[in-house]
Amino acid sequence: MKFGVVLPDLDARLLASFAQDAEAAGWDAVFTWDGIGGGINPWVALTAVAMATTRLRFGTMLTAPTRRRPWQLASETATLDRLSNGRLILAVGLGAIDTGFDKYGEATERKIRAKRLDESLEIITRLWSAEPFSYKGEHYNLREVVGQKPAQSPRVPIWVVGALGYEKSLNRVARYDGLLPAKLAEDHSLLPVFPDDLKVMKGYIEGKRSNSFPLDVVMEAETPGDDQAKAVEIIQPFVDAGTTWWLESVWDTPWKQGGLEGMRQRVKQGHAII
Repeated sequence: MKFGVVLPDLDARLLASFAQDAEAAGWDAVFTWDGIGGGINPWVALTAVAMATTRLRFGTMLTAPTRRRPWQLASETATLDRLSNGRLILAVGLGAIDTGFDKYGEATERKIRAKRLDESLEIITRLWSAEPFSYKGEHYNLREVVGQKPAQSPRVPIWVVGALGYEKSLNRVARYDGLLPAKLAEDHSLLPVFPDDLKVMKGYIEGKRSNSFPLDVVMEAETPGDDQAKAVEIIQPFVDAGTTWWLESVWDTPWKQGGLEGMRQRVKQGHAII
């Protein structure tokens, strides 16, 4: 069982400082937002994290490749993985369109974004192979291109959002390395994910996988840092359902109860011992 911390789009120096605190407190990873628009660039900020830490894994939570050039994302991630000696995790999904997709002219139609996500992931993984290839899809066309290998083999782990009852999204997860579980209402708003939901999704995905390495199952929520017994009580049912990563969302309550210092205090408290 591994534990990570999800932080908002902090200034690069500040994010690196929080990452150092997380590494010292025993966390296994830190993740930061990948927002749309002209705000803080997560890949630049994560470069600061890579240079400020030695053990900590890191990534975005999460990136929507549908609004990025896949060849640029492949280059950024491979370069950062090599810089950090193989500590990057790439978490992807369709993205939340209420974060400003329409304001920047990005596609908002779900089927288009899903197709672009599939094409983007295929392009990224092929560029990571560092073998020349051409590609012709509905949305992207590449001719005689070659990328660079990341440090990790066979690739940077790719965690993908999969939604309960949505076979296409779960089939997508099965082609990659980790499940970011979601449950949707009829209007596609998010519902809470429970341990039994995880068991259903994990069982379906395992039946579709051809990869020989284990599937990561990732849950994101909050636990109290000052009550070990309560934290274990919250997490244990998800562990029993197959969760391999618990991501502490240190970006909601601390802002309300103490801002940056409240957030830093929670990071320094460390994670539950399971």
